[in-house]
Amino acid sequence: MRTALIVAHGQPSDPLPAAAELERLAQRVAAHLPDWQVTAATLAEPGALALATGGLAPGVVFPLFMAAGWFTRTAIPARLEEAGAVGWRILPPFGAAEAVQALAVTLVRESGGDQVLLAAHGSFKSPEPSRIAQALAGRIVAETGLPAKAAFIDQSPQLAEARGYGPGAVCLPFFAMAGGHVLDDLPAALAEARFPGRLLPALGTDDRVPALIAALITAA
Repeated sequence: MRTALIVAHGQPSDPLPAAAELERLAQRVAAHLPDWQVTAATLAEPGALALATGGLAPGVVFPLFMAAGWFTRTAIPARLEEAGAVGWRILPPFGAAEAVQALAVTLVRESGGDQVLLAAHGSFKSPEPSRIAQALAGRIVAETGLPAKAAFIDQSPQLAEARGYGPGAVCLPFFAMAGGHVLDDLPAALAEARFPGRLLPALGTDDRVPALIAALITAA
C-alpha cells in the first residue's frame, strides 16, 4: 500500500483544532485513494510528524501550503529528519498546482461577483507567495473579464488598505484552511478597509478539494 502524508502549518497557539480539521481533510482525501494510506500532521502540533509517519514505508508528502517557501523547502524536510522519516518525497505545494488555481477561477465565476479581491497571506521573507497570488489575479482577469487584484495580510499591498470596491465585489481567500487568518485577521482587515462586498469561503474548504488533492497525489 502506498503512503501519503498531508502536512499543514497549523496553529501554534492552539494546535488541536487545526490538527483535527486537517485529519478530517485527510480522511476525505483517503476516500478517493483506496490503495493508499493517507495520514496528516501539522507542524504546530508537537510530535505529530513522528506519529503520522511511524511504522510506514516512505511515501509522498503533500504540503498544504499556498506557495513554496521556507516551510516547504526547509522546515518540512528538517522536521521529517527529526522524526526519523527518511526517504519521503515532498511534492509541490497545494497553491502552486494548476488545478487549484483553475478552481479559484471557477469559484469566482460561480460567485456572480463583478469585482474580485484575492486575499492571500503573503510574506516579507519570500517573493513566491506574492508572485503566485498576483499571477492568479491576472489569470482571473484574463479568464473571466472581471477586474481582480491581490492583497495580503503580511505584506503590501495590504488588505486593510484595499479600496475602490462596490457592493457587488467578492473577496476570495487564497488559503488552504479556515484557520485564524481566515476567521479573524481577514474579516478584521476587510472591516478596516470598509470592503462592501461578500467574503467567500476559503478556497481550500471547497468540497472539490479532497478529490483534487487525491488527483495531485496520484499524478505524482
